[in-house]
Amino acid sequence: MDLQNTKLNVLQKIMTVTKPALLDKINDLLDQELTVGYTVDGEPLTLKKYNERLEKGEEQLKSGELISQEDLERESENW
Repeated sequence: MDLQNTKLNVLQKIMTVTKPALLDKINDLLDQELTVGYTVDGEPLTLKKYNERLEKGEEQLKSGELISQEDLERESENW
């Protein structure tokens, strides 16, 4: 089955769903699996991965694992 037919088949099935809980599950799955952005290296990011990276950054910020703009500029002069 080609991609276009698969999409149409999935859409038709979704249109017949009457249970809100099932639609919520489908929506959650799509949110987790669809690409919402890319890393600076071009790696695709799903919403789940994006949120994980945000949480990691917040943890690093809280624990003091950061570098000031001035220190970064001084460090980059030696590259």
